[in-house]
Amino acid sequence: MPSFSAFDGTDLAYHVLGAGAPVICLPGGMQDTGYLGELGGLPAHRQLIMFDLRGTGRSAIPRDAASYRCDRLVDDVEALREHLGLERFDLLAHCAGANLAALYAARHPERVGRLALITPSTRAVGIDATGQARLELARLRADEPWFPPAFAALETIVAGDATGDRWAAVDPFFYGRWDEAARAHLAAQDGRRNDEAAAAFGAEGAFDPDATRAALSAFAAPVLVLAGEVDLNSIPVVVAEFAALFPNADLVVQPGAGHYPWLDDAGRFVTTTAAFFEDGAPSA
Repeated sequence: MPSFSAFDGTDLAYHVLGAGAPVICLPGGMQDTGYLGELGGLPAHRQLIMFDLRGTGRSAIPRDAASYRCDRLVDDVEALREHLGLERFDLLAHCAGANLAALYAARHPERVGRLALITPSTRAVGIDATGQARLELARLRADEPWFPPAFAALETIVAGDATGDRWAAVDPFFYGRWDEAARAHLAAQDGRRNDEAAAAFGAEGAFDPDATRAALSAFAAPVLVLAGEVDLNSIPVVVAEFAALFPNADLVVQPGAGHYPWLDDAGRFVTTTAAFFEDGAPSA
C-alpha cells in the first residue's frame, strides 16, 4: 500500500482504485476509507485515491493529537497532492470530510479542478440543522416497520436526552433502506473510527465560518453538492444552503437516499458523480 511522509513526519497511507485521472477522496468521521467501498463503482470511470487520514486505517498515529484538528489536516491533503505530483486535482469528500475539503478549497483554490461534496457536514461554514427540521424529515419514513421506536428515540435526542442506546436506535434513519446490506455496512464500521481524532477534529480554533464562507464565495471551480432525500445527518435543506455559498455549484438531491447514497442506488450515484467529473453535467 502506498504511503508518504507528512510535514511532521507522520506516515500517511492511501489506496488506489481504478485508472484514469485521479480523484482524491476524503472520508468522514475520522475513520478509514473502507466504509466508502468503491463508491458504487466509480473506479470504472476515474482513478480514486482513497486517503486514510492520520490516525485512521493504515496511516500512523501522530505524536501530537492536536494535529487531528480539521484546519491542520489541510496540510496533509496538500502533502498528498505534492507526493502525487499533481498540479491540480479533483476532490471528493463525504460527511465530515466535506469540512476538510472546504477548508482546503478555501486555502488552495488554484489546486482544485472539480469539487464533489457528498452528503456533507456543514460545520466549517457554520450551518446547522434544527431538531425540528430533523424530526420533519424523519416523518417521511413513518410507514416503515422500524419507525416507531426509532422516531421515539429521535424525539428524546432532540429534547436533549441522548444516550448510546438512543443513538443506536436511530441508525435506520441514515440509510435509504434498512435492509441486510445496510445492517452489514453499519456493522463493518465498528472499530474503524478513531475517537480521539474525531474529538480533536472540530476542537476550538478548527473553524472560522465567516472566513471560509468568504473564501468559498470566490471559489470559481465547478462544485457538485449531493444530498440524500431522506438523510437525517445531512438534511437536504441544510445541504442546499451549503451549495448556495458557491458561485458555481450544482445541487443534486438523490431520491430515496440516506447518508450513503452509493449504497442506496449505486447506478444513480455513479451516473451523477461520473458525469460531473467528466463534463460537469450532474443529473438527478
